[in-house]
Amino acid sequence: MPRVLLLVPSATYRAGDFLDAAAALGAEVVIGGEQLSALADAGGGRALELPLADPEAAAAAIVAHDARTPIDAVVAVDDQGTLAAALAANRLGLRANPPDAVAAACDKLEMRRRLARAEVPQPVFAALADDADAATSSRVAAGVGYPCVVKPRSLSGSRGVLRADDEPGFLAALARVRAIAREAGVPAGEGLLVERFAPGPEVALEGMVTDGALEVLAVFDKPDPLDGPAFEETIYVTPSRLGPAELDALGAAAQGAVRALGLVDGPVHAEVRIHRGRASVIEVAARTIGGLCSRTLRFATGRSLEELVLAHALGMAVPGAGRDPGAAGVLMVPAPAAGTLLGVDGRDQVLTVPGVTGVEITTAPGRHVAPAPDADRYIGFVFARAAHPDAVVRALRRARDVLRVRVAPD
Repeated sequence: MPRVLLLVPSATYRAGDFLDAAAALGAEVVIGGEQLSALADAGGGRALELPLADPEAAAAAIVAHDARTPIDAVVAVDDQGTLAAALAANRLGLRANPPDAVAAACDKLEMRRRLARAEVPQPVFAALADDADAATSSRVAAGVGYPCVVKPRSLSGSRGVLRADDEPGFLAALARVRAIAREAGVPAGEGLLVERFAPGPEVALEGMVTDGALEVLAVFDKPDPLDGPAFEETIYVTPSRLGPAELDALGAAAQGAVRALGLVDGPVHAEVRIHRGRASVIEVAARTIGGLCSRTLRFATGRSLEELVLAHALGMAVPGAGRDPGAAGVLMVPAPAAGTLLGVDGRDQVLTVPGVTGVEITTAPGRHVAPAPDADRYIGFVFARAAHPDAVVRALRRARDVLRVRVAPD
């Protein structure tokens, strides 16, 4: 029986889907992460405590564990474990991306620099030091051009990402992004990224890279406009309603980004803007789609996305990875205000909406929540399926109208 080590950050809610995938593939699982007691519960007693915040130390511990109990694959379920997984897998001779490529995908500035050298289409950008004063910062923004977007280099999920349309707006956004980065524990001196705002609808691409070649598994439309000032994602729906030429441009840009970063094996999640038939790469991550959004995907073999990821890492053949027919989507339920979550009403009514197939509330009452750009998680997820993407979007928008998220404001 093959054995896979899953790297599971304490804040994730994706462990269950990967455990189900491993069971479907007949693979034994060891759970690795920070909190040993919780990991043991999740993994049925097979747990390895690892300092995921220190990828080098985590990789060394994984190699030592392999000497006692050999493993056949190391897979990270979220951003936090991707570099540790790459370091350990490469030292053990297992299938994985080069650590340098994964590190570049985790650093938005290094990603931009590599894409620029490879002439991959992307927004104009510039780095901004933490200690840059207002005059220097304004010159950087003016050089990039307005409207622009300010973002931390290492956060994900639209956290700390803000648009500014002029100099006063930029300076206000800059102060707020710096505060969010400090609160999130971003290391001092890391700096920020300033990009020209890319117009046009944004889509998400889910793919698998094998020997450097990208296979597009799914493309998600984001029907709610993402024009700022914050960029809170709400609805994903697949298949995309882009035309063939736009999908070709999207795939070519994503493949170019994969090559520029040096990714060679494993899942890829990319965010791309399409404007007048041209693609502009916003971000590329060496992991699968976040949250519980992967539950929208089912492939012709009956496999989940997590099964495809584990099978790829283990070198197992999975024939016919084409998607099931029909359309599917997910609503990511945001917090309406910053404060303490009291509860979520309307779940039973949502389940009566035609097309809705499930509701998962993933944040417990009593936890502090916030909308974008401060949000570090969603309240929950609503899933829908139908014959056409338009019907899925209607169902999810109706679900959003019915759900009531109750928050005691700060």
